[in-house]
Amino acid sequence: MSTNPFDPRTVLLANHAQHVVLIHFPIALFMTAVFFDYVVHWTNNRMLAAATYFNLLLAAISTVPVVATGLAAWRWALEGQKLEGILLMHLVLSLVSSLLIWLVFCIHLRARRYSGKSLPTYRLPIEAIAVLLVGLTAHLGGFLSGVNV
Repeated sequence: MSTNPFDPRTVLLANHAQHVVLIHFPIALFMTAVFFDYVVHWTNNRMLAAATYFNLLLAAISTVPVVATGLAAWRWALEGQKLEGILLMHLVLSLVSSLLIWLVFCIHLRARRYSGKSLPTYRLPIEAIAVLLVGLTAHLGGFLSGVNV
């Protein structure tokens, strides 16, 4: 019996499909926001600054279901394998990446709340480090999913 790709049960009840689908949102939103933020740093474009803020907001919020579905995928799809090697590195880096995404968002939120306050320049190296960690985490996740074999 073949599986219907348009059946909602196929999408919602697959062992780990939710994480594999959802993970692209915080990655893309965060990396785009960081790119925008570097451009804003040099141009002071207020519209792009607003786009940066909202991309960071959505990236931070989307980390919550991504971490939850990642833990669920480890528990059910990987049958709770022992945390070692690439799986352990992916888990640790994903949690650190999520915290950094939230940290960058909070820096922007604080500056936005105090409208007269400009964004601190120390955010830029934090954002660069976060982009590198997000990329490394995604790379390791590709090995776990079988994409980067």
